Amino acid sequence: MDKVVLKAVKRDVVGKQVKAMRRAGQLPAVIYGRHLEPIAIVLDAHTAGLTLGKLTSSSLVTIDVDGTEYPALVREKQRNYIKGNLTHVDFLAVSLTEKIRASVRVEFTGVSGAVKDFNAVFVHGLEALEVECLPTDLPQRVTVDISGLKQVGDAIHVSDIVFADNIRILDDEDIMVAIAAAPKVEEAPAVAVEAVVVESAEPELSVDRGKKEEEDEAEKKK
Repeated sequence: MDKVVLKAVKRDVVGKQVKAMRRAGQLPAVIYGRHLEPIAIVLDAHTAGLTLGKLTSSSLVTIDVDGTEYPALVREKQRNYIKGNLTHVDFLAVSLTEKIRASVRVEFTGVSGAVKDFNAVFVHGLEALEVECLPTDLPQRVTVDISGLKQVGDAIHVSDIVFADNIRILDDEDIMVAIAAAPKVEEAPAVAVEAVVVESAEPELSVDRGKKEEEDEAEKKK
């Protein structure tokens, strides 16, 4: 990736005066680091918003403060929860000659045959990988191809992720990155069982029939 540079100037404005700075189209920020005292700076809000919107948490950006360059990573972005615009940014200054640990976002690509043909459910277990390397070797993202998930139960683990030799993965190699899980089977609704009264098979005696039998018997005696 090409070198990304954001121009900034030091600021002395703090507290309530920062609101006026934001209204004027400026974005307050701070740079801090292991070998650096925190520096309060201000950026052009429009330019910074466009640039930072294209970067990930592992993207290296150079902050040019009055002619002095600071290689840095974006550590925190604060936004107005209604308008969505940036209100403050924290930058972590890094040394280009010292290895750092950072999170690299995981992005998935491809089509899983298990999902397409067998109605499997795609489940991802990690959103980012922890790595260690020099800042200049830090990848912006790691792309994982899920086309290898062909059968239900197929999975991708950290051990399946391949990086360059100058990048060390810190996550346990047995951690599941993604899996084609079995589809959830909905249980059939329970059928209510109604009690059934079984009537006796024996015929009921007819009153009229009994009366007729008595009359026949009396006729025989005459």
